[in-house]
Amino acid sequence: MYCKNWVKHPMNIALLVWLFFVAVGLLVLFLFMTGLLDHTIPKSSQRKRWTEITNQIVNALFTIMCIYQHPKLFHHLVLLCRWRSTDVAELRKVYSKNGAPRPNEWAHMMLVVLLLHTTCFSQYGLCGIYWGYSSESRPTWPQILFIVLGIAAPIAAGIYVVYGPLGKKQESETDVESPQMAAAAAPDTDQLKTRNKRVVITKPEWVGGLFDCWDDLTVASLSVFCTLCVFGWNMERLGFGNMYVHIVTFLLLCVAPLLVFSVAAINIDDDIARYTTGVTGILLCFCGLLYGGFWRIQMRKRFKLPANPFCCGYPAMTDFMQWLFCWSCSLAQEVRTGNFYDIEEDSFHQKGGEDESSKLHPLPREGGMGPLTESSSLSHSYSNPHTGNSNSKPHSNGTATNCVRINIDEAACGGEKDDSMTPPLQPLVQLRTP
Repeated sequence: MYCKNWVKHPMNIALLVWLFFVAVGLLVLFLFMTGLLDHTIPKSSQRKRWTEITNQIVNALFTIMCIYQHPKLFHHLVLLCRWRSTDVAELRKVYSKNGAPRPNEWAHMMLVVLLLHTTCFSQYGLCGIYWGYSSESRPTWPQILFIVLGIAAPIAAGIYVVYGPLGKKQESETDVESPQMAAAAAPDTDQLKTRNKRVVITKPEWVGGLFDCWDDLTVASLSVFCTLCVFGWNMERLGFGNMYVHIVTFLLLCVAPLLVFSVAAINIDDDIARYTTGVTGILLCFCGLLYGGFWRIQMRKRFKLPANPFCCGYPAMTDFMQWLFCWSCSLAQEVRTGNFYDIEEDSFHQKGGEDESSKLHPLPREGGMGPLTESSSLSHSYSNPHTGNSNSKPHSNGTATNCVRINIDEAACGGEKDDSMTPPLQPLVQLRTP
């Protein structure tokens, strides 16, 4: 069951595709190095040429993966250097088992992050050697050093996370944190009261259709000309991670494949393989837009937005296709939806919080046709030309011409006192009967 759910995740599907091509490339290299293809390709020059082609492709695949992961690693390094209470909680979710605090956790996390950085920089060094030197003049010792570091560092980091202090099960998973972190993590009482009074939208809707860009021209224009910045800002306010990490990752997904595979194609001495590698880089850049579709799926699932089964009955496929062929319209719709609601944790709230939730419904005898809010009153309440401000006097029939903002436990509306709703009270002074 776990494996089935794991395979359904879009990111894991992309990882499996990457692993498949890497495995094929490494298998071909192994066959060339062991001489198992000598009978199939008898000429030594052809074997060397295809070995170099395979090396360049495998090198490009590893470089692309390191480039994609490096923005997140830099973000984790910044969090470790800053080390605030919110930063600690975010890092624990990634590196600590069950997100529990550990003794000397800063040092352990820093070691893991540095090992992962070593992996990326080793791959960059190896990539420079493959691109800067021909197969005949390529230095051996730096190449071996970078390969060993690139293999050993991630293995050591993985073992340390699983079997080291960060992965061991503590006697008490609820260890006492420092008073400063506990105080910072504890929610404010006033915030809890405000949160309890807010109206949670259980069935939110997308604000406008996919092509209703005219509803907000500013958002539509920014979605076209500043796609990366608007996307990162929207993801951060929705609670999907750091804005700058999303911006840089999205940029690399759309640019890095073209650069990496183009340089790799230049170093390939075969016309068909060269053109194939270049076209692959262009297609991967186009597929970089699927990154936005992935986070649209996460937004839809977290906030329970309605799904669109247009593509063969699969809502996830529809989200991907919308971002692939109309990314600006999809982003504008997501931003409009985020602007319409108040966002808090994993739910949408009614805009305005408690002020909007405490609406006054006038009685029928008062001429009420619906709820009164702060921003708008009933149209007939302003029909009297003599009413000019919010403190205007009520009509003679007892109907107030205007209402003020209320709290849940406060009086609702100003106006003359209505004796029909006054409870009977015992007189304070009673006359003695003769």
